[in-house]
Amino acid sequence: MRKIEPCTLESTLVRLEPLAADHAAALETAARDGELWKLRVTSVPAPGEAGAYVAAALKGRGEGHMLPFAVRDVPSGKIIGSTRYHDIVSAVERLEIGYTWYARSWQRSHVNTTCKLLLMTHAFETLGARLVGWRTDNYNFASQRAIERLGARKDGVLRHHALRRDGTVRDTVMYSLAAGEWPEVKAHLQYQLARPGNSEPC
Repeated sequence: MRKIEPCTLESTLVRLEPLAADHAAALETAARDGELWKLRVTSVPAPGEAGAYVAAALKGRGEGHMLPFAVRDVPSGKIIGSTRYHDIVSAVERLEIGYTWYARSWQRSHVNTTCKLLLMTHAFETLGARLVGWRTDNYNFASQRAIERLGARKDGVLRHHALRRDGTVRDTVMYSLAAGEWPEVKAHLQYQLARPGNSEPC
């Protein structure tokens, strides 16, 4: 797998740009749209925490196991959320996509499908990943539905796996997509985006 370095991934409607410290204020604004930090099954920064959230992501980038992005709506120019590659293991040509969230106004829209299409295209076709994975809280049913709509396969559940922000311990649902499955999934995602009025759960 090629070395993973900061890059910009872009369509006509959405731009994924390398996360930077100066995105913090815009991320706080996006998170206020729906008060997303109140959801116990996500990692959205609460008010006053966006700076630390970005710093932790950039630390992961510096250590080589994360590549975080800010999500920008191209027509309006607004930052509307964040996503990243994480748990990058170049030795086995594997990475995961996660830490994904969008302002409520952009949920159930083209945004998630577009972002995942950009990320998976780059992962499989540029970086040479052999497998892309996802993980989500066992109670984050919207996320599970969205991952399954992408065509990923459910690998299983890691029980008693990670802390939530409220201090409880979650089970983690694991999904993956192999390189050999990517061409069919890519065609399906492109079809979904081409349909009039396409929408989806975030």
